[in-house]
Amino acid sequence: MSMNLDINTLRSAVTGISFLIFIGIMVWAYRPARKTEFDEAAQLPFSDASGRGWKVHHE
Repeated sequence: MSMNLDINTLRSAVTGISFLIFIGIMVWAYRPARKTEFDEAAQLPFSDASGRGWKVHHE
């Protein structure tokens, strides 16, 4: 029994592998352990540590 490897089989395999990679990235990104790191990264545009961030003036 031989398997014909045509272009449609290759396309299906690439689609399946891409989907699995996507699911892996989603699991990695939405792990609760990453929340602190992402919260800190979300505040970087507003920080003044580099001197290039947004300055918020409270009056």
